[in-house]
Amino acid sequence: MRRIIMSTVAAIALCSAAAADTIKVGVVGPFSGPFALQGKNFKAGIDAYIATHGGGKIGDDDIEIIYRDVPQADPAQSKALAQELVVKEGVQYLAGFYFTPDAMAVTPLLEQANVPLVVMNAATSAIITKSPLIIRTSFTTWQTSAPMAKVAKERGITKVITVVSDYGPGVDAENAFKATFGAEGGTVVESIRMPLATNDFSPIMQRVKDSGAEAVFAFLPSGPTTLGFVKAYNENGLKQAGVQFLAPGDLTQESDLPALGDPALGILTTFHYAVSHDSPENKAFVEAASKAIGNPAELSFPSVGAYDGMHVIYKMIEATGGEQDAQKAVDAVKGLAWESPRGPVEIDASSRHITQNIYLREVAKHEDGTFYNKEIKTFEKQGDPGLAAVK
Repeated sequence: MRRIIMSTVAAIALCSAAAADTIKVGVVGPFSGPFALQGKNFKAGIDAYIATHGGGKIGDDDIEIIYRDVPQADPAQSKALAQELVVKEGVQYLAGFYFTPDAMAVTPLLEQANVPLVVMNAATSAIITKSPLIIRTSFTTWQTSAPMAKVAKERGITKVITVVSDYGPGVDAENAFKATFGAEGGTVVESIRMPLATNDFSPIMQRVKDSGAEAVFAFLPSGPTTLGFVKAYNENGLKQAGVQFLAPGDLTQESDLPALGDPALGILTTFHYAVSHDSPENKAFVEAASKAIGNPAELSFPSVGAYDGMHVIYKMIEATGGEQDAQKAVDAVKGLAWESPRGPVEIDASSRHITQNIYLREVAKHEDGTFYNKEIKTFEKQGDPGLAAVK
């Protein structure tokens, strides 16, 4: 039965593309529910790119974006929606995917459906290995976490406790930090993995206090959980006790900073993008994306993954002349380099993952009282060290 369904997927996808001069892109993400802001950022990045690159046309072809909502991680629903997008809507490209389990669930569809997948957020290193038709324009937690271990050692921290959500990216963040910190001569005194549904962090904070660690390295998926975790860190007296807070930038996304307030000042993160990044390309992007999202205070990192994802999709469409040829499309963007709003980036020709700068940032405050992530150091041309761990 499964073979028949997959053959139908492939046949309908090919037929629908052959006669069309409207090229459809299916985007799956959280557009409602607790993570709706992340989906809203996907859409803002996509809209910003389209508005500044021809208004939805590539040559004679029109580009149509079709959205499907998965409010929180749901692999079965994500796979069903992706199949619907290919079979019923005739999309030539799949994109989006905020959560790793959702992206993983879709990978078996790609080759038989002749459709590439552009991952705009999901951050587990292993995703890219599941199909030769996947391109990633976001980041991985190995890529953003390993530099923080180097920062910790440089700042004289010798003992750290890690606290992560117990799913793919969280495990990757833990492993990245432990491997890099150990290589630098540091010690991870304890590692805690929390269920994704955890929302009471007080017991965790007590374990951090009792561990004797000089710092806590944390990872949770951006959204309500990260906001709650950072607030618990402050409310349970860890900052006052001198336990430093280290994390990849998911934990201080710009849209959460007003709610975190002054207690967040000084928190160090390493990440691929800050809305405050100082470049002409980013200024133009922030202007367009702020207009698209409506409230500039809601703009955050998923927008730039989506914006650059559309850049890659446009290049794929140009290379294939609008015809449906997933492998040709992917091959065309291997080695593609450009100046992104985040800085110089390149699609690595062998891994199909994005090479980019990772920035050390510190939560700071402008004179007008607004909070931002201040970039204070650059780790240039970072690939994904996590790929070695999954091979």
